[in-house]
Parts: sequence; structure tokens; C-alpha cells
Amino acid sequence: MDRLIAGMIFTAVLGMAAILLLIGFTEAPQNAAGVAHGEIPAMLIGGDGAARLADIGGLAFVFNCLLLLFTVLLCTLSVSPDKRTPVFFGWMTAVFVTNLIVWQQMYFGHLAFLASGETGWFLGFPAATAWQVYGVWFAGVILIAVYSGGFRSYILSESDERRFERLLREARTDAEPDFSGERISESRR
Repeated sequence: MDRLIAGMIFTAVLGMAAILLLIGFTEAPQNAAGVAHGEIPAMLIGGDGAARLADIGGLAFVFNCLLLLFTVLLCTLSVSPDKRTPVFFGWMTAVFVTNLIVWQQMYFGHLAFLASGETGWFLGFPAATAWQVYGVWFAGVILIAVYSGGFRSYILSESDERRFERLLREARTDAEPDFSGERISESRR
């Protein structure tokens, strides 16, 4: 399973690298660096956001989807293989899907605003911004809850902690740890 996860991580990284190269070789649209403000000389205004996203917007969307997958896969890989239960994979899937929904709402909400010039409002922010402000935090809290609530199940079980404490005691007594359960005395070194 580790090889599969590592292969998926490698594939995601290659995909992100390819996307960055494609974006890097895409010609910048006219006025991509902004245009002079009509009233404030030291200020630039952004110009046409839809034109700036026309060639690279889809690439940016896919890049962030791969980045979210990369993050969840790294979190999955950090858990011991024998602790990656179906429930754990269910939680990781929920984290990934929640993050994808938030990202999708942010991205397509912004595109809808660029197309129509109108947006809804939620708790004081335009809809796409509200998804970023509130949704990103919510999606992150799910991952924190999985880590915190599943700490003894997925990260450090009580038996793992007892084994670690035993190894520390052995190290303090200058005995070489023996993972078979027996101690090796100083004379056998």
C-alpha cells in the first residue's frame, strides 16, 4: 500500500510540475501587470480578470486539486500501514472531498462573478471570498479532528507508547534495545 500511495504522490507532483511549466510558457495576456489608475498615479488597477484567467485558469484549478490530493496523501502516508483502517481511509476521503468542494466553490464562484459582475453575500463577504474565509478553515478543522480524535487509533496507540517508554528505559540504563523482547547486557556488545 505504501508503494501505491508513494506512486500517487509522485504522480501528483509530476502533474503539478507539468502544470507549472505549462503556465510558465503561456504568454501573458495584455495588461496582465495592471493598467494605470485614472485618478491615483501611483496605483495600478487589475484590468480584465476573465482575460487573465482565460489561458491559465483551468490549469490553476487542476493544480490546486492535485495539491489537495498531495496533502491528503502525505497525511495518509504518515500513518503506520497497520493503522490505516477502512474508517481511516473514509476520513481521509471526507477531508479530500470537503477540500475539493470548498476549492470548487471558491474558483467557480469567482468565475461567475467575473462573467456577470454580480455575487451573493455570506456573513459580510462576497460568496467566493466567504468560501475561502470560512470554508478553508472548516475543511482544515476536519483534518485536525481526525488527528486529535483518532490520535490513539492512528498515530500513537497505548501499546506503542508503552513500547517507546520501554525503549527509553533501556536507553537510560545503557542497555542496547532488543526488539525481540529480550535485553542484551553490556557484556554481549
